[in-house]
Amino acid sequence: MGEDATVPFVTEARTTSYSRVSLGIIASSTESNLLGNVHGGDIMKLADSTAGAVAYRHSGGPAVTAAMDEMTFLEPVHVGDIIKTYAQVNWAGTSSMEIGVRVEAQPWGDAADAPLHVASAYFVFVAIDEDGRSRRVPPLQTETESDVRRQREAEIRRAHRLARKAEIDQGRSE
Repeated sequence: MGEDATVPFVTEARTTSYSRVSLGIIASSTESNLLGNVHGGDIMKLADSTAGAVAYRHSGGPAVTAAMDEMTFLEPVHVGDIIKTYAQVNWAGTSSMEIGVRVEAQPWGDAADAPLHVASAYFVFVAIDEDGRSRRVPPLQTETESDVRRQREAEIRRAHRLARKAEIDQGRSE
């Protein structure tokens, strides 16, 4: 793993709240699909951008998307809706992090309507140095019971991801 003199390694754990990020946009017709709803790919891009900001904050420097572990769409998002994303680090390893993103939508003209949970996603980011090699990230310090649950679930997703890769690699070598 490369060390980057321009990105000093932080040895103390960073809390889940340290790097938490929220972004928002008003969906326009340029994001619409043939049904008149916001295209899922645009929602994915916003979620990835939010996760990237969290990864940068937690790692103290550049980080890249290594995988999108899962994205679930729960409700359609309409042109004109206010789309908000909320993201935080769920788990941190040596150089990688899982970032969880919640996406909500609310009609722009009606503040009385409660925001709808419209999508959730889990991204894996790897912190990189100036040469594009992986670098260490600070440990994660959970703060709430919800953070502990998120970390446990992230560890399950990671174990499944690694087991799936090992099984595929084994099948290809036979």
